[in-house]
Amino acid sequence: MSNVSRLLLARSFVLCLFASLVAPAVHAQATTGNSTLDRHLSRLDLGISGFGAITKSVSGINERDHLKVDQNASTTVGALVTIRYTKSPWLGGEFNYGYARYTENFTNATNASIPNQYITGGVQTNANEYSLGYVAHPPRLLLSAHPFIAVGAGSTAFRPTTGGGQKLPEQARMTYYYAVGAEQNVFNDHFGLRIQLRQTFFKAPDFQANYLRIQQQTWTIEPAAGFFLRF
Repeated sequence: MSNVSRLLLARSFVLCLFASLVAPAVHAQATTGNSTLDRHLSRLDLGISGFGAITKSVSGINERDHLKVDQNASTTVGALVTIRYTKSPWLGGEFNYGYARYTENFTNATNASIPNQYITGGVQTNANEYSLGYVAHPPRLLLSAHPFIAVGAGSTAFRPTTGGGQKLPEQARMTYYYAVGAEQNVFNDHFGLRIQLRQTFFKAPDFQANYLRIQQQTWTIEPAAGFFLRF
């Protein structure tokens, strides 16, 4: 056998030996990576709920006329989309996007020379909530459903509509919330039902208008029900 043939044979042997040693390690790493990804995905769920929105009416003295203004938001319905990551029963996080459309009514009853309603028909606005929160799942007690609690903060963008927004600019308000509820798997571990009661806290919007600005805190109660998908 020539020296070239011996060299080629030796190289082939080394390559085969290297492949036999490396292949199991690569496979193990890929398996570990897939299991890690699967573990993280199993902790995620996507929830979609409908809710009713009842907002507290507030009153205050406006900045322009120094007159009392009553602010009343119409009762409405909305939608809530939530993405949760639950690492353990007591450690989880969530992102929320909420949407609702309602009318903010501003009225004055303290001076007959000023129109009773500052804006005829009110201000129709879209409210978009963007928030992050902490989620915990306490142990089940007597109920088969799994309870949860959540607290968090974010921002709500109040965007007057084109047709009924009175051409007022949009405005964002810092928003805080808590939620208590329960969820139950249905059929399998990937689909379930969720009910909850949320309450958000924020400063009443004035759309950057001094004659509407009364600097009052308000809140909205949001009973909600829907479903969730777990990956």
